Amino acid sequence: MPGEPIKDLVSRLRDRSGDDRPHVVVCGSDALVYTVAEELISADRPLRITVITPPDLRPDVPNFDDLKARGVRVITAARLDERTFREAGLAGAAGLALAMPDDMVNLHAALCARAVEGDLRLVIRMFTTGLAQNVRRLFTDCAVLSDAAMAAPAFVSAALGEVAPTHFRYAGRTLYVTRREDAADGSVVLPLTAPADGGQIVVLPGNDEGRPADLVLAEAVGRSSGPAAARRRPARSRRLSVRRALRVGMTRKLTVAVAIAVTLTVAAGAVLTRYTGVHGFWESIYLTMLTVVGSSDVEPDRRPIAQAAQLVLTVAGVALLPLITAAVVDGVVKTRLARERGEVFGEHADHVVLVGLGNVGTRILRQLNDFGVDVVGIDVAPDARGVRVAEELGRPVIVGDASQAETLRAASIDTCRALVVVSTDDAVNLQAALHARAARSDLRVVLRLFDDDFATRVQDVFDINISRSVPRLCAPAFAAALLEREVLATIPVGRHALLVATAEVAARSDLDGAPLGRVDRPQSARVIAMRSAGEQWVDWQPDPRRVLSPGDEVVVVARRAGLRALRQQAAAPLTG
Repeated sequence: MPGEPIKDLVSRLRDRSGDDRPHVVVCGSDALVYTVAEELISADRPLRITVITPPDLRPDVPNFDDLKARGVRVITAARLDERTFREAGLAGAAGLALAMPDDMVNLHAALCARAVEGDLRLVIRMFTTGLAQNVRRLFTDCAVLSDAAMAAPAFVSAALGEVAPTHFRYAGRTLYVTRREDAADGSVVLPLTAPADGGQIVVLPGNDEGRPADLVLAEAVGRSSGPAAARRRPARSRRLSVRRALRVGMTRKLTVAVAIAVTLTVAAGAVLTRYTGVHGFWESIYLTMLTVVGSSDVEPDRRPIAQAAQLVLTVAGVALLPLITAAVVDGVVKTRLARERGEVFGEHADHVVLVGLGNVGTRILRQLNDFGVDVVGIDVAPDARGVRVAEELGRPVIVGDASQAETLRAASIDTCRALVVVSTDDAVNLQAALHARAARSDLRVVLRLFDDDFATRVQDVFDINISRSVPRLCAPAFAAALLEREVLATIPVGRHALLVATAEVAARSDLDGAPLGRVDRPQSARVIAMRSAGEQWVDWQPDPRRVLSPGDEVVVVARRAGLRALRQQAAAPLTG
């Protein structure tokens, strides 16, 4: 019947009470689920929102009472299965966001959800890149996002002190915004701006406009490139040294004892050389050192003060030598134990200390490595996800508690360029940041806290450089994807905002069978890459004469109007 499709649409958007607002469901167990719900409440269209959470939530998850007061329905369920989704009214819903922190839990929930409602927009949170690509092909109308991948660039930029942080990673490559003169040769992917007459700028200039590029999108091509690839110092020897051993072995009590012994030695040595007729600096040092080891004599006819000085000097020497020996031996033993545990056993400088090697920390580690920045990792768990990645990249890792000052000292906190703390424990994060700030008042500290309000207050009260909330950074993208707007990154350019986004070519759309060059429109939308249907490989230099087919994915940098026009070109024609 001609009216049947309209009836199906109305029934999908209307519940039993007659509410015709689109229904969206959000599932999660950490602060991200709360922040995504907040973003959906403030969307540009009215929505009916249901949140599903497990009975036991993380302590950092805000109370849902204020969301309930704003019309959000909150359901508690131990499992995300078909029964749970049916009770939540998923049948007829427009979209489902699965934001659980476990990839397998989200995948199982997606399969159950499609059994309840086949015509459903899915937004799935996943960390594993390979699995995410396969899941996108498994489900139609599906967006797969990684909060770690979205949050990492902000932490990296904050650590490196950039003014306008814009980095993103796509298909195994890290892209960043920089000035043309700062980009490495051959790394420029796309010019973003060019100067124009009257002090104005041209956004997304064409290749044939003949304008010198000012701001460009470039690729971080290795350890010696990137926006903050500082000049690296030569690698220091990892062999055990007396200096390193003394530094590790000198505990507080031992330091006090050595200081007292040295003070007595210097004072007694000065008195002894004064009253024994010694002339010259080197002769006084000679006599003092011989007396310390018991190989010098002061004649009995010398003045009593010289004899007393010799006695004090000999006793101080007897105490000083064993203390120094103990410090060296203790330092050697501790350093060797650290080596066996895989901890840092060499001095580092101008590096970034990264605390927390979970999902977010692993992404940060990879991007810092891409930018050629030395990294020393710290994690309390030897089997953390990022520990294996650090080993593959040749980066040292300390297995220890970052809230302890000794652990930070082992990572050479006194010579690093920045401290990035992104573990999942707010208390550990804050303690590590305060210890580091106490050790170095000028140190750049980037701190991850789950509560956005708490992060803001900590930044103000404790003078922390940057305090960031990962849910606050990522929730807008999850909400946008749920409302069918898939954006990889946003690039601020003066008063303009450029969007890095993907568009999939639908069958019988305007782009089906058209050359790729039709997508590329200077000052509106510029193509930077494409992926053929069913393929994982991305072509970063696609031929504009290439004919597009259904399922092909085009990656563009575009203005909002240009992206909207591209989506209309790539969409299937309306029927009925």
